[in-house]
Amino acid sequence: MSLKGKTLFITGASRGIGHAIGLRAAKDGANVVIVAKTTEPHPKLPGTIYTAAEDMEKAGGKALAIALDIRDDAGVYAAVEKTVATFGGIDILVNNASAISLTGTLETPMKRYDLMHNINTRGTFLCSQACIPHLKKAANPHILNLSPPLSMKPHWFGGHVAYTMAKYGMSMCVLGMAEEFKGAGIAVNALWPRTAIATAAVQNLLGGDAAMKGSRTVDIMSDAAYVIFNRSSKDVKNTGNFFIDDDVLKSEGVTNFDKYAVDPTADLVPDFFVD
Repeated sequence: MSLKGKTLFITGASRGIGHAIGLRAAKDGANVVIVAKTTEPHPKLPGTIYTAAEDMEKAGGKALAIALDIRDDAGVYAAVEKTVATFGGIDILVNNASAISLTGTLETPMKRYDLMHNINTRGTFLCSQACIPHLKKAANPHILNLSPPLSMKPHWFGGHVAYTMAKYGMSMCVLGMAEEFKGAGIAVNALWPRTAIATAAVQNLLGGDAAMKGSRTVDIMSDAAYVIFNRSSKDVKNTGNFFIDDDVLKSEGVTNFDKYAVDPTADLVPDFFVD
């Protein structure tokens, strides 16, 4: 398996899971396009698009850092065209950028509602729309959305209906686009973690140090994504899936997941949306 020479367009790649997916590909010699808003260091959020680009190149890949808010239609199309002009095409789109607010109906300002829906659902749709004409020309094209399996169980909605709808919008893009573009040989899948992942979001929003101890590292997600990208997009069983990270790795023979644990002695914290 190798992603050498492949071009990945990754939203939200300045840190966390998006950064890890890019870094794993860069180790093969891939071209990684870092699409994110962070151009200046943030006191609570590590990394910028420029430090991420340096990381990709140190790992052995080529990088292109693009400062972009994926709510900007013209900006997204310009970023895609710049990618194609720089690297000759696009092989893989990773819709990773996301906004979160775990608030109930009365506690969710409409500005926050709009932010989640415009980044999560609309941003995913827009980036896919802009990339698909170029993905159609690739030898093994993939779209991967970092979004959960669809479940209509009320407890996934009751505490944070606005966020759930926004994330499920990303998953509905998988369901629809996988069907729409399977004839074009584009694989469209979702990937979601079984447990909490040690990211800035978990540290700052979802439980702090205690949640971090019960998390797995971002490497489990990047390793799972790597497996998915190396599968044939033309095989219908490889599209329209809602993958869970450790299930993907189990299918490749991985049996020991201790190396991914932040603290192997701590009980793992289950992620949202995984029954």
